[in-house]
Amino acid sequence: MINSVSAKVKVDPKDAKVSMAHFYVAFIALALGGLMGLLQVLVRSGKFELPLGIGYYEILTTHGVLMGLILTTFFIMGFQYAAVSKTAGTHSNAARRAGWIGFWLMTIGTLMAAAMILTNKASVLYTFYAPLQAHWIFYLGLTLVVVGSWVDGAAQIMTYAKWRKNNPGKPSPLLTFMAVINTVMWIVATLGVASTVLFQLLPWSLGLVDRVDVLVSRTLFWYFGHPLVYFWLLPAYMAWYVVIPKVIGGKIFSDSLARLTFILFLLFSVPVGFHHQLMEPGIDPAWKFIQVILTFMVVIPSLMTAFSLFATFERYGRSKGAKGLFGWFKVLPWNDARFTVPFIGMVAFIPAGAGGIVNASNQMDQVVHNTIWVTGHFHLTVATAVLLTFLGVSYWLVPHLTGRKLTKSMNKLAIIQGWVWFIGMTFMSVAMHLEGLLGGPRRSSFSTYGNSQQALDWIPYQIAQAVGGSILFIGIILFLIIFINLAFFAPKGEEEFPVGEAENLEEKAPLVFENWKLWLGITAVLILFAYTVPFIDIIQNAPIGSKGFKTW
Repeated sequence: MINSVSAKVKVDPKDAKVSMAHFYVAFIALALGGLMGLLQVLVRSGKFELPLGIGYYEILTTHGVLMGLILTTFFIMGFQYAAVSKTAGTHSNAARRAGWIGFWLMTIGTLMAAAMILTNKASVLYTFYAPLQAHWIFYLGLTLVVVGSWVDGAAQIMTYAKWRKNNPGKPSPLLTFMAVINTVMWIVATLGVASTVLFQLLPWSLGLVDRVDVLVSRTLFWYFGHPLVYFWLLPAYMAWYVVIPKVIGGKIFSDSLARLTFILFLLFSVPVGFHHQLMEPGIDPAWKFIQVILTFMVVIPSLMTAFSLFATFERYGRSKGAKGLFGWFKVLPWNDARFTVPFIGMVAFIPAGAGGIVNASNQMDQVVHNTIWVTGHFHLTVATAVLLTFLGVSYWLVPHLTGRKLTKSMNKLAIIQGWVWFIGMTFMSVAMHLEGLLGGPRRSSFSTYGNSQQALDWIPYQIAQAVGGSILFIGIILFLIIFINLAFFAPKGEEEFPVGEAENLEEKAPLVFENWKLWLGITAVLILFAYTVPFIDIIQNAPIGSKGFKTW
């Protein structure tokens, strides 16, 4: 719980520099990745050809890696670093040094991977599946990004541990607790992708081994790939649970409920990767079924979050005299970008969650698997619910860190930016879902299918995607204008770092939530249960590995 004194504390300027460094890289990735996304939808419409011999899969890989891995990881680490500094106290010199080391490792790794993609030596998509083979520098670059994120996360854990040591018998600040949960989940999840890169893909690309087991590689990737979604999502939940109540003038519905939600995400986010492999041979259907069941367990904390948020909104509305079932809706601060932009993301998460249930269902997944429906789902989750929340956070966090103010003009432009994004994504994501139901493939260009009747049936949806993508790119330009203003040109002043208080100040979160031996132990048991037997089976019955082929 946060008291009124700590709510006035400003993030230390030295810590602010670390966070801002992360944001600069994150939003450069947004600009470049967004441009690649625009080119993609224009090419898919069949009305545009890439100049200078640039390949479609080159821009597809650039878009996926920059938006799905680089933008998100840098922003999340910068946000969490600032959040821990704000709520658990200024980082020590050692923690700050770790933050800088993590940042530079990630940045160097990003430049290495980007160089290989942009020179068309790593057009392997953001999933970098074997048997496609990238240049070894690409794999080493991504390894540095992961290792750098571990060091970044270690800085947050160090400050959390220091707070616990200085405050025995007390629950840690809620925002710090959430950041640590997400960091721990990330470290556990990235063990999978680190394993496949270090022990399979990197030696393979260096010519040290002749073959790799493709199914092992994909299984290790999706061990990481699904919790990656929650690594994106949980920082948005941090803002929804802790920041939004303060912004609207309300209270956090329940501190304990918020902590339990994050614990459940830690337990059930990792041992579910097989639901991304439902159509793949070589994995026992019984284990696929078990992991589908575990996947649906994640619906529980999501519903808990929805209940908590709308309870906060309703109770705030009642305090303002709102009547009726939805009277609270009218009294929310719609003229405040800090609320409106993330709220649009919250609403988008409702159909996004429904689409996720389809993807994770064995029978329904057979209809949409590897179609552009899945791409539409990703764009509702990470590119709308998550990204709009991140942008909404930036509108107050960037001026807080730079000692400036969110002016009325920038606030108004930020609201416009949020609605522009909503309109663009409505065009693009709805068209992707509809084209997917008609069998429109994921990850393909217009030229792949030529003038077949099937391809002609997809054209209206692809044109709608091009319209939506163009509007989305305008939204990115608007955001970059606001970000540059808030970072360098806005009037000097003090912008609030909004941290909410629990409605019941007497409520004390049970200390069992911070029993890391218990929760990490249960997490390890679930992972071993979900993966040990099927992984042994995959290795014992593996066919001769694939030699693959280079992408350059």
